[in-house]
Amino acid sequence: MAGSSYGNIFQITTWGESHGAALGVVVDGCPAGLPLTAEDIQIYLNRRKPGQTRISTPRKEADQVEILSGVFADRTTGTPISMMVRNTSQHSSDYSEIANYYRPGHADYTFDAKYGFRDYRGGGRSSGRETTGRVAAGAVAARLLAEFGITLTAYTKSIGPIVIDMDKFDRDAILSTPTCMPDPDASIQAEAFLADCMRSYDSAGGVIECAVDGVPAGLGDPVFEKLDANLAKAVMSIGAVKAVEIGDGTAVASRHGSGNNDAFYMQDGQVVKRTNHAGGILGGISDGSQILLRAYVKPTPSIFSPQETVNKQGENIEVSIKGRHDPIIVPRAVVVVEAMAALTIADALLMNAGAKLEHLKKIYDR
Repeated sequence: MAGSSYGNIFQITTWGESHGAALGVVVDGCPAGLPLTAEDIQIYLNRRKPGQTRISTPRKEADQVEILSGVFADRTTGTPISMMVRNTSQHSSDYSEIANYYRPGHADYTFDAKYGFRDYRGGGRSSGRETTGRVAAGAVAARLLAEFGITLTAYTKSIGPIVIDMDKFDRDAILSTPTCMPDPDASIQAEAFLADCMRSYDSAGGVIECAVDGVPAGLGDPVFEKLDANLAKAVMSIGAVKAVEIGDGTAVASRHGSGNNDAFYMQDGQVVKRTNHAGGILGGISDGSQILLRAYVKPTPSIFSPQETVNKQGENIEVSIKGRHDPIIVPRAVVVVEAMAALTIADALLMNAGAKLEHLKKIYDR
């Protein structure tokens, strides 16, 4: 299987399946000397692990990270960083029934069409549990970015029809509400909405927003390595994401240029913008303002309500999906979006090191 690696210089390769012995990631290209401990990684993994709230799957996994290589005396060595999380709560028998049919909304049919064989236990590589490795790698990238004053803040913007009020934005609430909403009042409404969904044996989708602050102007390239294009690819590679917006996104299609262009002006000797409709990226290159992106996440496809499908014998059947599933993917995917954004920005930062002769001279001139 190709396609398990992402990045150019700061490159990751994830491995493992939902119901295998373990999942993990190899991070290559991280500079030597970066302070890094297992706890730095665990903080991020704790944000996505299952079984923490009533709107999360009841599957209980500690998701305890083990750093196998690339770190010595709490600093990176410059060699590949290999990390592993063992699976400890697989109920593979929950999935034996689906071996013979295709779940609506899942990759079962397309996996069979491509490979003629699939690991039906929780979806194998197409399971959301694959993102464990991405989050571990994203924690390393975020640690690297912090050295340059670059920070990322991802949160739930909406669940179903419930949208946060940005005037009530409380950063601490992202980690304290079960919805990962920075608006506690909206979170309460969303929890009630999800309770109705669960009573109806249904699921819900939502929107995740991620803001990146402190990114210098000049990251990204103007053609095939556009920063916004790479961010879109990174976030769209998350299984449940069906659309990505940068800045004002689709709203720009109905505007005039006079209302959409961001005016420049000088402030304290720096070029800044009066607005940020572009979301911090112009011509594929960061402009020094906040990078803002949104990911649109589909409802969890595994629902208890009856659904039409077909089995491998070509017969029409009706199924109700059993097993342990999230009624909504969004809250646990917030940190995944943040991780993929961090990986993309970290890679762009390293790619940019050779963009100017003066950069190289600072390193090699004697």
